[in-house]
Amino acid sequence: MKFNAKTSLVVLLIALFFPCVVMGQLTAVSDDVVSTAYSSGSQDQIYIFCAAPDENAGQLTATSSTAVAAGFEWFKYNPGTGSFDAYQSDNSGAASSTISNLESGCYRVEVTFGETTELYTAWVMNSWYAATAEITESTCDYFQIQAAFDEASSVYYDLATGSELQVFKDVKVRWEADGEPVASVLSPQVFSPPARNTEYKLTVYDRFGCQVKVPVSYQSIVTEASFDATPLEGEAPLEVLFTSTSLNADGYEWFFFRDRDELIQEGLDGGVVEDSILATAIDENPVFIYENSGTYQVKLVTTKNSENFACTDTFYLEDYIVVQNSLLEVANVFTPNGDGVNDVFVVKYRSIKSINIQVFNRWGRKVHTWENNNVQGFEETSSESVWDGRIGGRYASPGVYYYVVRAEGRDGETQNAHGFVHLFREK
Repeated sequence: MKFNAKTSLVVLLIALFFPCVVMGQLTAVSDDVVSTAYSSGSQDQIYIFCAAPDENAGQLTATSSTAVAAGFEWFKYNPGTGSFDAYQSDNSGAASSTISNLESGCYRVEVTFGETTELYTAWVMNSWYAATAEITESTCDYFQIQAAFDEASSVYYDLATGSELQVFKDVKVRWEADGEPVASVLSPQVFSPPARNTEYKLTVYDRFGCQVKVPVSYQSIVTEASFDATPLEGEAPLEVLFTSTSLNADGYEWFFFRDRDELIQEGLDGGVVEDSILATAIDENPVFIYENSGTYQVKLVTTKNSENFACTDTFYLEDYIVVQNSLLEVANVFTPNGDGVNDVFVVKYRSIKSINIQVFNRWGRKVHTWENNNVQGFEETSSESVWDGRIGGRYASPGVYYYVVRAEGRDGETQNAHGFVHLFREK
């Protein structure tokens, strides 16, 4: 066979990636593996096995370099004497030998086939964690978790000097709740506790993937205030339903503030706003009627009572309640012909407290009067059919009539309107 540079590269790659075809080995199906850090000489492998406390999960497999039948003599390192003691013999005539349920420690195997003896050494390290956690203090502002953990020893020995060495495991802790990170310290104080019972989970883990998880249940003593309001806008008087969406609440106190612009104006005028509250309520889901136009804020304070605390939370409406200003709209034509369409003279209004409507014929004689001194509605736009086109029970003559409307708005404004309305009877 003729060798060239390309052939040599292929041979080198085979030697690098498949060394087991030319030499014996001591291997393990482990969770991780690191190398020793002896002070001198060749280094051995340390096989890491993630285990439970008191579990011996280690195992090693020895194979001869020729993969032929061999005898296997196993030894275990004794740190007290600095020597290897006999551990187990395997003369089954197989090409490999496996020992299992191994304690942490150093193991050596002599592989003998024919006149040849091969010697392999490796460390087994069972890595485990055991943790405990409990809530030791719980207040309205925070709760304290106390946690602790034990771990397996990570000690091994320098075979040349007998001195102790440590495997660096890089142990870390993590607290989570609902899959979200909470803290990375072992015993955290958790501020702004949730308003529902929540399971927190501690994970102690290392760089090899060995870990333990421990849950701790938080029994909430706090409340979280929130609410919805419907509708958020409309004419006065406006009836608004407030629906609490609060969590873990025993008590509810609502504060309905006065008109924002009114409060601002009082401040601009140099006065002292002694009371910004329009009304209060203690129902869970109150209904409040805004009698006057304006822009209003609402606050809810909820309370959760426990043995040692009465925890509260406050929520403000994100948007203001807007009670619309007063408005008048008067039609300029109607057709009282009995067809069911535009049969009456209609005055539309919004946020009105009282209203007076008078209708005159072309000679100035009053033919109809309508008034309401306590307008109630709860509709976005109210309207009244104020004249059906009759005078004294008889049909009025077609033609032009004159109207005068005087109204007092719930914003304190006076609304006046006057003009002509056309009465037609043709179908």
